[in-house]
Amino acid sequence: MNLPISLNDIRQQAISTEIQPPVSEADMQAAVRTLLLGLGEDPDREGLRDTPKRVVKALKFLTSGYNQSLDELLNGAVFHEDANEMVLVRDIDLFSSCEHHILPILGRAHVAYIPNGKVIGLSKIARICEMYARRLQVQERLTQQIADALQGLLNPQGVAVVIEATHMCMVMRGVEKPGSWTVTSSMQGVFANNESTRQEFMELIRHRPSFH
Repeated sequence: MNLPISLNDIRQQAISTEIQPPVSEADMQAAVRTLLLGLGEDPDREGLRDTPKRVVKALKFLTSGYNQSLDELLNGAVFHEDANEMVLVRDIDLFSSCEHHILPILGRAHVAYIPNGKVIGLSKIARICEMYARRLQVQERLTQQIADALQGLLNPQGVAVVIEATHMCMVMRGVEKPGSWTVTSSMQGVFANNESTRQEFMELIRHRPSFH
């Protein structure tokens, strides 16, 4: 069962993360230096001298979604339309970071909704995916956040989100299983309640379009 979520809840979730971090960039760089020492490296050698600075910069970029809000991202790109057929944006590249090991999650998202008087700019769907992906994540939560955001913003007849991803924490360490993919989904509204609608969505994301 999907709990109702309001637009204010969605906005507050995004805005509440825009808090000044409790440590400085210098503190973060010092922590990276400590990690290098703990790994048996010399952080003062030429190749590693600027690594703490680069690591902090990279991590801030990879988690920049914490500093974004839906209001800023949308910039008014929600429009009133009488459309009531499925809108699908598929194969949206996703790059996220596993919150357990801070290793990459690489994959793609397929996002669909059926309008109920309002539509959203197509590029904004990809940007919503990107905003939530650029946080420390688990794939299950990422999938749900994207679906909840669209549901709260548009109040459509239904939303469907499927994410297919490979996790470097499974490929590079632990069980070391390259080639494994994790698939998660969130179905809301008519996608959850109507089997034919859900099946249409699944068929559309399975078959690759051909262009001549």
